[in-house]
Amino acid sequence: MSDHPPDGSIKLKQHSAAGRRFPLPASRKESTMSTSIRAIMLSNRRQGVSDLYTTEILARVNTFCRLDPVCYTESDLEPAGQFADVGIIFSTWGMPEMGDEAISRIFPSLRLLLYAAGSVQTFARPFLRRGIRLCSAWRANAVLVAEYTLSAILLANKGFFQTTRLTRKDYRLAQTYSQQFQGNYMARVGIIGAGSVGSLVIEALKPYQMAVYVYDPFLPAERAAELQVTPCSLETLFSSCLTISNHLANLPETRGMLDYRLFSLMQPNATFINTGRGAQVVEDDLIRALREAPGRTALLDVFDPEPPRTDSELLRLHNVFTTPHIAGSMGREVERMADYMADECERWLNDQPLEHEVTLEMLKTMA
Repeated sequence: MSDHPPDGSIKLKQHSAAGRRFPLPASRKESTMSTSIRAIMLSNRRQGVSDLYTTEILARVNTFCRLDPVCYTESDLEPAGQFADVGIIFSTWGMPEMGDEAISRIFPSLRLLLYAAGSVQTFARPFLRRGIRLCSAWRANAVLVAEYTLSAILLANKGFFQTTRLTRKDYRLAQTYSQQFQGNYMARVGIIGAGSVGSLVIEALKPYQMAVYVYDPFLPAERAAELQVTPCSLETLFSSCLTISNHLANLPETRGMLDYRLFSLMQPNATFINTGRGAQVVEDDLIRALREAPGRTALLDVFDPEPPRTDSELLRLHNVFTTPHIAGSMGREVERMADYMADECERWLNDQPLEHEVTLEMLKTMA
């Protein structure tokens, strides 16, 4: 899963250019911590910030930072001089994209950017090029996507999705059809991409003693042995695995990688799970393959575009199960991402090793 909620999923209220004010603990309202480092919250989705950075988390941050009591948006960044002393930025979904020149002009003192969400691909590089350290809560989100995926795989290997449909029409026929599925023990499962989420899914599958096949051109042989997986081609994975789950990194070269050539290789009762990115799937090709073999099933949590078009056939096919990007953090779960970033800030201020740092090199293979 990716990590971004669908466009329009957060309705923003209108605020003044001064930003949205957040409550601070009473002891901080009159404090003048002139020797502490100044921090701000920055996001074009102010409501999202208030959902993640709760009063309790903000109170904690204020014990080690001089945090402005407002959330700024991109439109608040001029004139540039008002942020010259900012050393730390807390953000989440809606982090503005900024170029090298704008960063150096608006945030000349910035040293740490803390992103309480997953993928940083859209904005990270200019900050990293300037030597600004960047942390992301991708691990917090990855754990949730992996849990969701594990649940889907366990059900898919039992034929849950196919037999649920069939049981409504003919119970005995569904009972007979279920014999095509062999359950989870030694089931062949295909994982596309063994990055942060994919590797967590693989680890979660170990207690079930499945045969896990992996396509990942960046996976070293030693790491594959450690994960106890069989590296293979996409063709082998799609043709031999009953359940297939996509966790490809969100990169330009992975766009449209999963097409009819691969989907047509799926077994007649195979299940394809996508919690990665919708753009990696050629949706018309997937629809074609699903229509050709109605026993094939797709579980889709992401789309391209997102939300999907209202006339998309994926929303009407009986062998497609769709969800509105729920595999990652939702509800109270999003607070954990802000907690992770508060932890990282405290580590950085105490010269301790960071646990969730993202580097330029990591961006080559990260989602």
